Amino acid sequence: MIPFTLQKVSTQSAALQAAASGGRYIAGGTTLIDLMREEVEQPQKLVDINALPLGHIRIEGEELVIGALARMSEVAAHAQVRALQPLIAESLVEGASPQLRNMASVGGNLLQRVRCPYFRMLDAACNKRTPNSGCAALGGLNAGHAIFGTSSHCIATHPSDLAVALVALDATLRVQGPAGLRALPVEALYRLPGRTPHLEHSLAPGELIVEVRVPNAAHARAARYLKVRDRSSYEFAVVSAAAALQVEGGVIRAARVACGGVGTIPWRLRAVENQLVGKPFARASFEQAANIAATGASPSAHNGYKVELLGRTVVRALEMAGERT
Repeated sequence: MIPFTLQKVSTQSAALQAAASGGRYIAGGTTLIDLMREEVEQPQKLVDINALPLGHIRIEGEELVIGALARMSEVAAHAQVRALQPLIAESLVEGASPQLRNMASVGGNLLQRVRCPYFRMLDAACNKRTPNSGCAALGGLNAGHAIFGTSSHCIATHPSDLAVALVALDATLRVQGPAGLRALPVEALYRLPGRTPHLEHSLAPGELIVEVRVPNAAHARAARYLKVRDRSSYEFAVVSAAAALQVEGGVIRAARVACGGVGTIPWRLRAVENQLVGKPFARASFEQAANIAATGASPSAHNGYKVELLGRTVVRALEMAGERT
């Protein structure tokens, strides 16, 4: 590991000041430390933000508010989260092992780096790790890579299960930076790779995620997260789907669907949602909507199977959500 300095801070102003001088924020460190050991990441200065008062989980008006330093395990086990936002609890449990959930923070989970194997191979071409060096995944082993949002510069999938759930639920971040506090939809946090895959998010230099706000809508209480993966223990998604439904009188009044494991960013399926609204609450409606789930997909040589798997995963996730209506 390359030598670095560590500064502990206890106020947001001190954190912002430390970041302004080149520091990188660290909380649980479950991704960053791994990457530093492998010398994929080489920060010269870390800013330990664990003492900041950002571990809250509470209801404010019609929103669930989660502090950025709340641990994944705390949020997943919280009674109000499980009752009002079961999709969030399920995505957190599915997203990591118990040990990792105890360490990892919500803010860090949203900013974790990709799991493309070539990103971690220092001798492989990777535009995300080293801009303009090429992409070994394009002609390499790409069975696990993205079919949406890809470019000729990067096809790596976004890794966060929680982000998929939050995108489906129209969640918003509160972000603190040198220019003040601002709101940022979670969906707008992530950037498509385009020609600059090393730029993964829309945070300005030194900005700090302080909390997540999630509307407690009726459809959020009838929601499920389904994750298809290569093994039942801790593993990243091959394909996942977050589904939420509001059903009245046997008719679907509201629907939210997003998926993971298939996009370079968490992928919202708005066309599927629009297809569901106004339809009878029935498997036939789910199948009809899922038929358009893969519209616009661009598979690589080894991941064409995800097109069919996505539709099947969406149907099953909708069925599971329907069991809660």
